[in-house]
Amino acid sequence: MFSKLESLPRNYKRALMLGADAVTLPFAYWLAFNLRLDFQHLFLSPLELCTIALTVIVTMILFIRAGLYRAVIRYLGIQAGWTLLRGAIASALALTFFGFLLGVWHPRSVPLIYFVLVLIFVAGSRFIVRQILHSSNGSNRRNVAIYGAGAAGVQAMMSLFNSPEYKPILFVDDDKSVQGRVFNSIPVMSVTKFKRQFENLGISDVLLAMPSVPRSRRREIIEGLSPLPVHVHTIPGMSDLVSGRARIEEIRDIDIEDLLGRDAVVPNQNLMHANIRGKVVMVTGAGGSIGSELCRQIACLDPKVLVLFEQSEFSLYKLENEIANLVDEDKKIHVIAVLGSILDQELLESTIVTFDVDTIYHAAAYKHVPIVEHNFIAGIRNNVFGTLNVAEVANRNSVETCILISTDKAVRPTNIMGASKRLAELVFQALSQVQEGTCFTMVRFGNVLGSSGSVIPRFREQIAKGGPLTVTHPDIIRYFMTIPEAAQLVIQSGAMARGGEVFVLDMGEPVKIANLARKMVALMGLVVKDADGNGDIEISYTGLRPGEKLYEELLIGDRVTQTSHPRVMQAQEFTMAWSNLKSVLNELEKLCKLGDCSGIRQLLTDIPIGYTPQGPIEDSIWKNQVSLKSGLGRDSQLADVIALDKKMKSLD
Repeated sequence: MFSKLESLPRNYKRALMLGADAVTLPFAYWLAFNLRLDFQHLFLSPLELCTIALTVIVTMILFIRAGLYRAVIRYLGIQAGWTLLRGAIASALALTFFGFLLGVWHPRSVPLIYFVLVLIFVAGSRFIVRQILHSSNGSNRRNVAIYGAGAAGVQAMMSLFNSPEYKPILFVDDDKSVQGRVFNSIPVMSVTKFKRQFENLGISDVLLAMPSVPRSRRREIIEGLSPLPVHVHTIPGMSDLVSGRARIEEIRDIDIEDLLGRDAVVPNQNLMHANIRGKVVMVTGAGGSIGSELCRQIACLDPKVLVLFEQSEFSLYKLENEIANLVDEDKKIHVIAVLGSILDQELLESTIVTFDVDTIYHAAAYKHVPIVEHNFIAGIRNNVFGTLNVAEVANRNSVETCILISTDKAVRPTNIMGASKRLAELVFQALSQVQEGTCFTMVRFGNVLGSSGSVIPRFREQIAKGGPLTVTHPDIIRYFMTIPEAAQLVIQSGAMARGGEVFVLDMGEPVKIANLARKMVALMGLVVKDADGNGDIEISYTGLRPGEKLYEELLIGDRVTQTSHPRVMQAQEFTMAWSNLKSVLNELEKLCKLGDCSGIRQLLTDIPIGYTPQGPIEDSIWKNQVSLKSGLGRDSQLADVIALDKKMKSLD
């Protein structure tokens, strides 16, 4: 029956509620009389009928004006209860008034009994139907425990009452002052008791409702819950709630930064504004993970003009729209989208001259190690000669500050991507020694969470598909940082630069990727398969990819000094004189034009950047140019290319 009622059009439901109240109110009046007179007044007089008719009309008009018939019963809350209470009081007062006006005699207790009956029949019936509708959501609602019995937890509990997916069963809280209390029939339990009684509670999900606690505390809580077979969710963070970007009822999976437990340092606003406020700022690689976050933060720091330089049309389109929506209308910020490659020196020069650029954040690079390893020359051209173009054009046109976004893979590189980024650093270091107009500096850091190609989104996709989770090696470790924190530290590092520095960001403790995979599986309420195949998700080890290292480093030597910022250090690195580096770059350019991968590898090995290649050359297009051009062994070379392509796909 309730299913049929739910399927009725909204106007029909309103008509049913109006009709029910039109019958219920006169019955409440009749029953109030007879309860008072021991059912000795079974038949109402014409004046009494007139009194209740006028009372019903007035009451229903008040209910209509209060919006009671527009309210959805399933979502009735405290506000609707107060409306019903005020309506019942007004109805009792109307009954008294019309009885006095028409000269109808009733005992003085009848309006009071009538008021109670109206609450029972009108308000009670609605909340009973609401409860039935909630119960009719089905047995597939999952029992959820809410961790945190504060204001956010109680509000989340009220929202979950209306959820078709989750059913709040209990609160869990460390605070002894709230343990044992009951909120809307939901008890508060200690963490110890929750773990002890877990198997008998039927809990499948835990919701962290503590948006303002530090990330380090959230990590402790998550670690404590990890042995339990529950899916851990969270509500949005306090910053999202305050800014209106999210609502408290939006349940999300645990952010991976909660697993790292790293609390961000409040940025120094003087450093944040130094190279941006009132200036023309250009970001190369603006559509990438770091580049786009730099643009978001720069847009909020009052630049005069923000130039988005990006070679991907789709990424540029998305970012331009996002920045336009992010910037307040009253802020006079011009956003310029430039579509092009950093290998196009003429376009770079034209852009910098046209808009009179003051600050450049150079984030454009090919960064995926296996892809660059299989596209040797493209990686060198973009990462080395693209960076050289940016630096030379900036220097030629007296750009005030030029900041290179570098990587920990540039330290003692074992792959072409890392070697190319170390060469890019040398370009900035060398140019800083021979000119005085532009301040060149570099900021080096490790992996950022959620970037394109990052392990975290890949793990989430693999878990959603039922596994397996692919990890290259059981012992591989990486440093991680959130994208917003990395962008903030890049901006602040650039403001501290005087020329030629290599700034290194404090990445915290390294994370073993295999352990990270296990934690992600556990937080989804699943179990990693053991050697006998028991469990939900398998973790498969695929072997290190071409050029990949087990351990990433952030420093080449031990000479490192602390800066004025607690999360930024300065490394004293080897540099090359510009004249010597220019000769190396000229030779490298010739080898790229010839497609001589062996020569390129030998040159990179000879120069003092610490490059130690692993395994054979993987670039299937260029590595055998001599034999391909001469036509010798063409079929065998094609077979090698196809075999290598199959190998790449199997690794993916």
